Amino acid sequence: MFNDYSFSVQERFLRYIQIDTQSDPNATAFPSTEKQKDLARILVIELKELGLQDAEMDEYGYVMATIPASGSKKYPVICYCSHMDTAPDCSGSGVKPLVHENYDGSAIVLPDDELQVITVDEHPYLKERIGDTIITASGTTLLGVDNKAGVAIIMDIARYFMQHPELEHGAIRILFTPDEEVGRGVDKLDLQKLGADFGYTFDGGERGAFEYENFSADGVTIELFGVSAHPGAAKDKLVNAIKMAADFLERLPKGELSPESTEGRYGFVHPVQMEGIAEKVTLRFIIRDFITAKLAAYEQFLKDKLDETLEAFPGGRASFTVKEQYRNMKDVLDKHPHVIAYAEKAIRDSGLELRVEPIRGGTDGARLSFMGLPCPNIFTGEMALHGKHEYVSVQDMQKSVEVGVRLALSIEPLV
Repeated sequence: MFNDYSFSVQERFLRYIQIDTQSDPNATAFPSTEKQKDLARILVIELKELGLQDAEMDEYGYVMATIPASGSKKYPVICYCSHMDTAPDCSGSGVKPLVHENYDGSAIVLPDDELQVITVDEHPYLKERIGDTIITASGTTLLGVDNKAGVAIIMDIARYFMQHPELEHGAIRILFTPDEEVGRGVDKLDLQKLGADFGYTFDGGERGAFEYENFSADGVTIELFGVSAHPGAAKDKLVNAIKMAADFLERLPKGELSPESTEGRYGFVHPVQMEGIAEKVTLRFIIRDFITAKLAAYEQFLKDKLDETLEAFPGGRASFTVKEQYRNMKDVLDKHPHVIAYAEKAIRDSGLELRVEPIRGGTDGARLSFMGLPCPNIFTGEMALHGKHEYVSVQDMQKSVEVGVRLALSIEPLV
């Protein structure tokens, strides 16, 4: 089926990652950075060149297009989705990709910062990819594999179908989103315009990975209010909000309930930002667990620790605000087992071992699922996310293209 197909996914990926699309968690505009539209415009042009004439970008930066149905039967409309932005955690400007052909398992020293070394000890999945073509960045930026690998894969899926009109399948709606990395990827999405019955994000890791369970997530903002006074006359007057923040953070456990001390199905409470002066400090947390009900317990834990800090700093005050971010897609997908079954069959039919694991994070698919579009997650090969050690196997991306094609062909027609 793919013996005579010349994949375009490597070429596309190398092109897309050199376009800076980093999103900004502190921005109030949507998308959070206008530069995300730079890639969106290119994708619209390329989609039209492939023959998807309805390709368009809307005012918010969403790209939509349709791989038209082929054949006489009527099928459900499916959606293939990836996000265009890269994480704020590490620079995505001036990415210089390096292609390591026939990877032999040795350490990869990134030349622009020789302290950045990718090894199989730190990245054991690389052992499985010996012999593959591995792409990395040069050492000063992330690669952009999350999620431009997914974007390149979906583009190559579109190319395959447009080159094989004889294959019968239903319509496939393509969706590329901005701002997924800052938790706002579907805030402005018109789901009715998208017009799909169910979908799949391409935003997973290891070859064969399929995910339909993710963290439930809340954001917590704590504001600590001190009492300002001139330090020369501050005795019995000054309440230092910076010291309040230090006291509060010191009360959090170090060997549990944190990302650095948990794995598997254990959740966490994670401070991600602190800013302020002696009079006021703002702390931002992300709260995660696979069991949604546990979020409230973690938040109460924070409140209790905050009360202890306030007792230690008479005159200080605090506010505590919780914002829902996303929920475990499993709650929705359990009601749509056929959506899961189609993907699992496609992965196995591609000759791969199926790897089903929960996501210690979230995707656009989690929010789409609760908006009414059941949407689990398929592997792309993206690894070591959000840092200078990001890498991807070209062969993993090619296998993901194959899975996407086989998946669309496995959808049963409507009765």
